[in-house]
Amino acid sequence: MCGGGPVTVFRAEETDARPVLRPHAEDAFADELSALAAADDRPRPARWRLSPWAVSTYLLGGELPGGTVITPKYVGPRRIVEVAVSTLATDRALLLLGVPGTAKTWVSEHLAAAVSGDSTLLVQGTAGTAEEAVRYGWNYAQLLANGPSRDALVPSPVMRAMAEGRTARVEELTRIPADVQDSLITVLSEKTLPVPELGDEIQAVPGFNLIATANDRDRGVNELSSALRRRFNTVVLPLPETAEAEVDIVARRVEQLGRSLDLPAPPDGTAEIRRVVTVFRELRDGVTADGRTKLKSPSGTLSTAEAISVVTGGMALAAHFGDGVLRAGDVAAGVLGAVVRDPSSDDVVWQEYLEAVVRERDGWKDFYRACREVSA
Repeated sequence: MCGGGPVTVFRAEETDARPVLRPHAEDAFADELSALAAADDRPRPARWRLSPWAVSTYLLGGELPGGTVITPKYVGPRRIVEVAVSTLATDRALLLLGVPGTAKTWVSEHLAAAVSGDSTLLVQGTAGTAEEAVRYGWNYAQLLANGPSRDALVPSPVMRAMAEGRTARVEELTRIPADVQDSLITVLSEKTLPVPELGDEIQAVPGFNLIATANDRDRGVNELSSALRRRFNTVVLPLPETAEAEVDIVARRVEQLGRSLDLPAPPDGTAEIRRVVTVFRELRDGVTADGRTKLKSPSGTLSTAEAISVVTGGMALAAHFGDGVLRAGDVAAGVLGAVVRDPSSDDVVWQEYLEAVVRERDGWKDFYRACREVSA
């Protein structure tokens, strides 16, 4: 039983104005989206908030005629973004494919925010995702009281997007059971969602489209049927081409996350970010940056997203238990946790890398000592 102290009840109106830990893209970058809309004089597809050119500028960054700077949301080949945006302007759905950590969800969210002003029409794919999450469900109290009716129907995010001419999102499509996946075929091909219980259907209005993401390491989990795959235009998001590009991505995201977590802004931590990125890239590629030493790769993906997580955790350590300066000791434990996922095999890979590469690298003695300490 709880103690006898007062219990605080939070009402909706008391919490609505409070800052949230992670605002939706359309809220976090509302000023940029407004500035783009004001400067955007190009043709816009039906119900789009911005033209395809402005959507691409929002993702890739740029400077508007009035001097407003649009921060890049995606650092990568411009053509990839242009193909993704132009796909959404057609009647074909978009499938973002890539290894874990290639910003598929991030790009999906920002595309929906820029196109529809709403990134929340989301179906999260899991092994337990039911057909109701993709099609519709029922309010069973009303269903039992009055029978099937429009009032008793609970629309899915996909159904709402069809009715409102917005962009729906399906995350981790290949984790959804195959029979549930195939419920999208009629939606994507006929642009209609039958409701046989009512002898009715929901037809998509102009502006509707769908963005799905899939992890290409999930092949064999729930493969897409050929019929469903044909309904998508697939865009593969690659890992960053260069170390400098990856360092830039990690630094930008860590800065954003640090602000949202109210972490004190540290002095420049680029040196440690570069070391984390170097370790991840070398182990991921199976060779050192200079190409001289071949390496074994661990079982994990060592993605850019994991590097962001490691550096953010290091910033928290530096801020709360250090002097605020990001140092090797702040990131060593995170690097170890990311690399050694399977102790029986990954620990050998890590120890060999430490002794053969890190120990011998000029200027990395502090990192070597910190890693040895947490590995002991």
